[in-house]
Amino acid sequence: MPLDRQTAFNFAEVLGEALPYIQKFAGKTIVVKYGGNAMVDEHLKASFARDMVLLKTVGINPVVVHGGGPQIGSLLERLNIKSEFISGMRVTTSETMDVVQMVLGGLVNKEIVSQINQFDGKAVGLTGKDGNLIQAKKLNVTQRTPETDKTEIIDIGHVGEVEHVNTELLNLLLQSDVIPVVAPVGVGKDGASYNINADLVAGKVAEALQAEKLILLTNTSGLQDKDGKVLTGLTPEQVNELIADGTIYGGMLPKIGCALEAVAGGVHSAHIIDGRLEHATLLEIFSNEGVGTLITKHN
Repeated sequence: MPLDRQTAFNFAEVLGEALPYIQKFAGKTIVVKYGGNAMVDEHLKASFARDMVLLKTVGINPVVVHGGGPQIGSLLERLNIKSEFISGMRVTTSETMDVVQMVLGGLVNKEIVSQINQFDGKAVGLTGKDGNLIQAKKLNVTQRTPETDKTEIIDIGHVGEVEHVNTELLNLLLQSDVIPVVAPVGVGKDGASYNINADLVAGKVAEALQAEKLILLTNTSGLQDKDGKVLTGLTPEQVNELIADGTIYGGMLPKIGCALEAVAGGVHSAHIIDGRLEHATLLEIFSNEGVGTLITKHN
């Protein structure tokens, strides 16, 4: 049955609105941090995979960096291994690190690769250990103790931060029409494995590639003002003002820090968008209004 006139007109308008963005971003790299509800809801998972293939088909180069915290927690629970967090980061013993690698590099990574390939994409799954993709070092966490009012270093095990990203490997894959899917596990100079926050990895990968965009999929609609209205078109200076006056606080601060670092490091724009919305990535890239918070160096 053919489309009715109004539906056909609306569809054509959407395609027409997308055209200048497709032309503008063709050949550019976009790093997408994939996590939250978008990674556990079956319908959203399929939608995300198809969107990545669409981006690649119109000439844009997506790089996917994924998380997997809930999946790690679930397997640890089944194995009767207690989960412990300090300053929002999972304490990662050698035993826990084995589970992290199994879940991120095996289960989660390969599922995402398989879903993209089901839509005729060419995805290749990697951890940061493959080809020394993500060279890392141990993350030192400091904490102030109320009793002594002194700062002490807390050992949280195999938790790392990014020292270097092997862009040669990623560019080789991108030039081969491959969609890289990266698990946030890094490798130290001594060969040790490190569990790294996926937002931080995505930001550093975007910086290293000098990507056009860093897109962070979250379980919120973006940065909101005190009345709950989504804020967008922000400069780093405006974001810092919102942090200073308490508008941005709590769990959003690490994501904002990651976005600000990426923009300062040469990424053209960073986006914090709602991964619970179907086709959120496409709507953010290809529509005039977008669906989340855009942060860029200049208004």
